Amino acid sequence: MLNSAHRIPYSRSRRKDKFAERLKKRRATLSPSLLAVAEYIDGHRHTVLGKSALEIARETGTSDATVIRAIQKLGFDGLIDLKETLAAHLGQTDSPSEKMAITTAELRRGADAAIDFVIEDQRSAMEALASEATRRAFHQTVNLLAGAGRIGVFGIGASGIIASYASRLFTRSGYPSYALTNTGIMLAEQLLEMAQGDVVLAMMHGRMHNEGAAMLAEAERLNVPVVFIVGKENSPLLKHAAVSIVIPRSKSEQVALHAPVLTCVEALMLALAARAPDRTLSSIDRLVEIRDQVRPSKR
Repeated sequence: MLNSAHRIPYSRSRRKDKFAERLKKRRATLSPSLLAVAEYIDGHRHTVLGKSALEIARETGTSDATVIRAIQKLGFDGLIDLKETLAAHLGQTDSPSEKMAITTAELRRGADAAIDFVIEDQRSAMEALASEATRRAFHQTVNLLAGAGRIGVFGIGASGIIASYASRLFTRSGYPSYALTNTGIMLAEQLLEMAQGDVVLAMMHGRMHNEGAAMLAEAERLNVPVVFIVGKENSPLLKHAAVSIVIPRSKSEQVALHAPVLTCVEALMLALAARAPDRTLSSIDRLVEIRDQVRPSKR
């Protein structure tokens, strides 16, 4: 009997898992290389949806021809057929409970496994941040933000917490900023802050939601550029971006960690401060003066 930590979410348990059924039935007929591909697909289903046969081959130490043979050996016509089957089982939403179940199942070793999980995730993100493509996008973002009248920072949920923090960082560094973090109709009042000459830095992951659509509509109306920080290179959100910074997670089918995005935001703040140090130092000096006025006087 599964305990609560490893229980499969109800919505997932009700969907027929054709891939698992075929793998179980045909496992004994697979060669070691074909089995390696099949087990990788089984353990990285969300990731596979966005990968090519060549990318799967690199992950499994095989060839793209071997990947296709493994898929066909399991009874699928090809990679597209496989992806459609996996998507039908996984559904159209990224369930937090499902991702937590997958993550905790992998971390049964305890504290060491949790540390290794975080290290792997951070290493993957930092490698992406250090890449030439990301550096170019980062430079473009800094140029846009530096020339903005104000910086709007958009994010909801956990990203909203980072957005509020980022807005404070930018403002205290001499770059006036405001947060766009409310959900539902409360976001409308925040969107009234947006004006021509602004730039919006948006943190969004997954599918478009109503708040994101409303923010983009207002940005388009005002001709405000939007910079996206996203986790996937093939995100449909990127077609709306003036610039995009991609910070992928090492395992997108598991629980999302937000430290990589936070690191990117802090790097942007440092780059802006270095670009106009007098502006930043003047703002911080004024901040200290105001704080001294607020603090109770010492007797």
